[in-house]
Amino acid sequence: MIRTGIFGGSYNPIHIGHLALANYLCEYGELDELWFMVSPQNPFKAHSSDLWDDNLRLELVRLAVEGYPKLHASDFEFHMPRPSYTVSTLEKLREAYPDREFILIIGADNWVSFPRWKDADIIMKHHKLMVYPRPGFEIDESALPAHVKLVNTPLLEVSSTFIRESLRQGKDVRYFLHPKVWERIICNSKE
Repeated sequence: MIRTGIFGGSYNPIHIGHLALANYLCEYGELDELWFMVSPQNPFKAHSSDLWDDNLRLELVRLAVEGYPKLHASDFEFHMPRPSYTVSTLEKLREAYPDREFILIIGADNWVSFPRWKDADIIMKHHKLMVYPRPGFEIDESALPAHVKLVNTPLLEVSSTFIRESLRQGKDVRYFLHPKVWERIICNSKE
């Protein structure tokens, strides 16, 4: 079985925090590969005019992971009903790729709210989870179920909101982004 991490998000845009976390999980977290699951619509967030075009966000993820064979951009949820629920995505992934073991990757902030997720119990029944630290969200590792692993990843406090706001202000934040992502965003802003 290929151990495949599923790291869902809007990636609005993808930044070095996402990439460093994914890189760490592949090299130190026992994953064979990681898929950035680009979400067209998060069920916990109202559809925002601040959300960049789906295809642009996917293109930026593809540019960011190019050349690193363990990371992949996925548009799997683009072909599912919206909003996309993790339980449905994971179920369809299991059907489409029976040779893979899918491990859900979430932040400590999402672990705290996990019981409110649609069919959280079904996700827990069929999948392992990796939980990475987030500032302000302490996780008692001894209280975690056996198939939920707290991974001690480095903390890089960068957010897509910070990137978007900085870009609106005309700030040069190129070192918070993969170079190809930065180039594409700057090119896009001139079109």
